[in-house]
Amino acid sequence: MKKVLITGGAGFIGSHIVDKLIMNDYKVVIIDNLLTGSINNLPQSDKIEFYKNDIYKDDIEFIFDRERPDFCIHLAAQTSVAYSEKKPVYDANLNIVSSIKILELCKKYNVKKYLTASSAAVYGMPKTLPITEEHPTKPISFYGISKLTMEKYIELFNLPYVIFRFSNVYGPRQFSSKESGVIAIFHDAMLNNKEINIFDDGTQIRDFLFVKDIAQIVLLTIESDIVNKTYNFSSNTGININKLFVMMKNLYRYNKSPNYLPPRIGDIKDSILDNSQIKSIFKEFKNTSLENGLKELYLSKIC
Repeated sequence: MKKVLITGGAGFIGSHIVDKLIMNDYKVVIIDNLLTGSINNLPQSDKIEFYKNDIYKDDIEFIFDRERPDFCIHLAAQTSVAYSEKKPVYDANLNIVSSIKILELCKKYNVKKYLTASSAAVYGMPKTLPITEEHPTKPISFYGISKLTMEKYIELFNLPYVIFRFSNVYGPRQFSSKESGVIAIFHDAMLNNKEINIFDDGTQIRDFLFVKDIAQIVLLTIESDIVNKTYNFSSNTGININKLFVMMKNLYRYNKSPNYLPPRIGDIKDSILDNSQIKSIFKEFKNTSLENGLKELYLSKIC
C-alpha cells in the first residue's frame, strides 16, 4: 500500500483528496493545524494517520522520519488575496517559508513525487483569455507573488514535482468567511437569508472548478509518470458574477438583491484558465458542470 502525506489534509480541498485516495487503497498521512480544517471533514478509516501540527511553527521532521511517505501533496497555505494585502508577512511565511521547509524534508526522505497547489493569481491581469501556461506571470497581489515565488523554489529543488495552478475552487466543506471564495459566500448567505455584497459591477468573469475534480486529477497525476511540470487546472469556462448570482438565487430560492461595493485591491477583472495541456494527457477526464456542482453543494447543506 503506497503512502501519501498531505499537508492541510483536513481542509476543504485536502479532505476531498483524502476521500479519493482512501477509496483507491492508499495510506494517507495528514498534517493539519485545524485552524481552517476540521476532523469532521475526514472519513473514519484505519488507512489514515493524523498529526495535529503547524507546518510553519512546529518541528515536523519526526513525521517524515516515522511515516516515510512515497508522495507528498502540499496544500497547507494562506489562500486569500484580500488577506495577503492585510498580512503580507503572514502570507509569505505560510506560502513561501513553509513550502521550503516541506521541500527540504521531501528531498531528505526521498519522496518520489511532490504535488502542490498554486493559483491563477500568478498571471496577474490577463492579456488574453483563456490564459495558457505560457502567459507571462506578473502578479498584482501579495498572494500571487507568494505563490509564484513558491513555484520558483520548487523548480530549483531537484525534486520530482507537479504544480497545479487552480482556478476558483468551490464545493462542499468550503469554509465561508469574508476572505473565502464567492460561491461559498453566496451559499452561506442564501441558506441563511443574509445580505450579499458584490464587489465591482458584477461583470467580472471567473472560471469555477469543482473540488472533486481536483481530487480526481491529483489521483491520476500521482499514478502517472508526469514529473517536473506546471499545469493549469480549471473548468475552462467563464461566467460573470451577476449570472452566477442569478443561477444560485434560483437554485436556493433566495429573494434578496445584492449590494454593489467598490472593487477590492488585488482583484483581477477577468480570469479563465486554459486547461488543454492537462486534458490532453488525461483524455478520459470530464469536468463537472457548474450546474451540477452547485446542485451537489446545495444538497450537501440541506439534506
